[in-house]
Amino acid sequence: MAVYGCIWRGRYAESMGRLTFAGSEQRLVRKVVAYVVDQERLLVFTHDDVPLEIAGVQVPAGSIEADETPELAVMREVFEETGLRTQIVRDLGVERYDMWPSKPERHERHFFHLALVDDVVPERWSAGEESPSDGGNPQRWTCWWLPVQNGHVLCAGFGARLGEIRLPRAVA
Repeated sequence: MAVYGCIWRGRYAESMGRLTFAGSEQRLVRKVVAYVVDQERLLVFTHDDVPLEIAGVQVPAGSIEADETPELAVMREVFEETGLRTQIVRDLGVERYDMWPSKPERHERHFFHLALVDDVVPERWSAGEESPSDGGNPQRWTCWWLPVQNGHVLCAGFGARLGEIRLPRAVA
């Protein structure tokens, strides 16, 4: 079975949110991924205290809480991670992404195209989490706008549904 360029040999089973591949167990985690687009630019961020080679260029994303829908989760995550208010333009579908070897998880990612609600937003700003939900250390990152056509730089499968975004066609 091909999973983002990796080939898994052997048997696998999925039950009760866990996947087993050739003797190793992976937890299935429901996530959302936000493509916030403004003027053909994509909202991205890079971590301030983690090297680019490790964390890469990311888009707002996070876990779906037990009591929420993917639609509510994606707007919550964007606000928590960037301070921006958004609205959903379109549901772009679901992909699975294998986090091995960094984590024994497989993410079920719900992708969304979102638009800004706020009229005025900065070109670049600092954001972060003082108390991350995983209990880790405070984290800071820098948010900025990347031309959508350069979205190939996104790390860890975050660009998987970028091609589904419908941008306005240029008028000749």
